[in-house]
Amino acid sequence: MGLDPTRTVAELKELRALTGDANGSQRVAWTGTWLKAREWFADKLDGLPVEHHPDAAGNNWVTLAGESEKALLIGGHLDSVPNGGWLDGCLNVLAGLEVLRRIADQYRGRPPVTIRLVDWADEEGARFGRSLLGSSAFAGTHSIAADRARTDREGIRLEDALGRCGVSIDRFPEAAAEQKHAAAYIELHIEQGPVLETLGLPLGVVLGTKGVERHAIAFHGQEAHSGSTPMNARKDALAAAAKLVLEIRPIARRHPDAVCTMGSLKTFPGIVTAVVGRCEATLDQRDLDAAVLAQMFREAREASYRFAAEERCTVEWSRIWSIEPIAFHPELLDLCEAAIREVAGTSHRLPSGPLHDAAEVSRAGIPTVMMFVQSLGGISHNKIEDTREEHLELSVAAFDRLADKAMSWIGRQPLPHGRGSD
Repeated sequence: MGLDPTRTVAELKELRALTGDANGSQRVAWTGTWLKAREWFADKLDGLPVEHHPDAAGNNWVTLAGESEKALLIGGHLDSVPNGGWLDGCLNVLAGLEVLRRIADQYRGRPPVTIRLVDWADEEGARFGRSLLGSSAFAGTHSIAADRARTDREGIRLEDALGRCGVSIDRFPEAAAEQKHAAAYIELHIEQGPVLETLGLPLGVVLGTKGVERHAIAFHGQEAHSGSTPMNARKDALAAAAKLVLEIRPIARRHPDAVCTMGSLKTFPGIVTAVVGRCEATLDQRDLDAAVLAQMFREAREASYRFAAEERCTVEWSRIWSIEPIAFHPELLDLCEAAIREVAGTSHRLPSGPLHDAAEVSRAGIPTVMMFVQSLGGISHNKIEDTREEHLELSVAAFDRLADKAMSWIGRQPLPHGRGSD
């Protein structure tokens, strides 16, 4: 039984039919539909010479024991956003399953190194707003105190939702035990952006995940009557914010892969007959280079003070969240590019703007790389998310080549310090 990429496409469609509706995929983590998807996946393991268990954070592990305890990890996530696409996350898991089948068959159940396929729990954070939940527990970067009391729209606490699925948030630190013997991690994902399609390429090598600086910005002016207040006498907080909205675009464009987004504006009192006295905004900035990220933050902050002064206002900044950039392993980047070139003839290296579980694995010190497959229209987290079937099949073939190359690379490496035998 050799590699069969068409089976992966068929299983993706089967999962879509089982856990989606007219609005898209509904596999939100810690819900009945998500558990149904996991049961369906478990049935796909029948007949394979593997061990299957959940860890303390709800991540599902499938292990094909090898001649060496050194392990190649292959990861993805079955959970989705509400009304999501048919490929985001689950392509990774099902492509990994097909690679696992091929390796088990080729080596008669005993490959040179151990292969471990993982379905991370709650990558999306769609229900409780905490992305990368399971992989952060694995990496030891979890934030139990901050996450315990998170609630969904119905007021259900994260801790209680986990408990209904048999997971205790207090045991999250135990998930780090799964790092034992981990020698490399590979992940396949749809791009979720337009770069590869614009270049006319099916596949790309992911350099790493961009760092994020996310801030709340409040401009303070003076509420006043819109009819009686002369233009030159106004302290218009919205005018200052509007200037910043336009300024972040040239700030980002000075760096080839940077992005800056002001995604929300709230005005007070928020009525048509009043000059805006307070305007609250959010700013999201991302780049793969920490120095670029810091520079963009400084430039935006300086611009905000300049615009506030021009409009006779004041401005305050507060950090919402930040995460440092993660660059993937240089040798694995080369292996990924070689695998892509073997099946597609050409490749391209690009950073990932969205966060991925791979970043948490890399943060744990495990050599990591990701492969992207083209997304039509660059659309994701939407029911119209799509990739050409021939590109999906090509991605499975290239990912299989990467797995082989990673296995050989692992065979030449010593077991990483701190992840050996007890």
